[in-house]
Amino acid sequence: MKLSFYVNNRLVQLETDPDRRLLDILREDLSLTGTKEGCAEGECGACTVLLDGEAVHSCLTLAVQLEGRHVVTIEGLSETGELDILQKAFVEEIAIQCGFCTTGMIMSAKALLLKNPTPTEEEIRVALSGNICRCSGYVQIVRAVDRAARELREVGV
Repeated sequence: MKLSFYVNNRLVQLETDPDRRLLDILREDLSLTGTKEGCAEGECGACTVLLDGEAVHSCLTLAVQLEGRHVVTIEGLSETGELDILQKAFVEEIAIQCGFCTTGMIMSAKALLLKNPTPTEEEIRVALSGNICRCSGYVQIVRAVDRAARELREVGV
């Protein structure tokens, strides 16, 4: 099938099988390797990206679902080349260890903050509940998302 969609504000046109996973298109065709494959079943969240502003598992999203839509990956969070405010907060709050889950956590948090710039701790935990971290622990991750939300409010975003 011929497919036309946007990735990180760039038009992508390619010929692919309709049942091909978005994860494979991102990593193999577009060399966007920040999106990780963890479980390949939608359980771990490592492959989370934004699809039209919603957090989705790219291992479960098929090419046939992409026509005309907009995907944002971890590589697309910053238009200036600097770290996004969420990425900075994860570093500053030591919310990363091995880094495998980090991109999925950040993308899930981004989806939350796009909808709700003033989340409670419980809302942050719910938004991250589809992501598994095996090393750093959730306390620092929740703290990082809260910090980013506060900083975004301070700059009026």
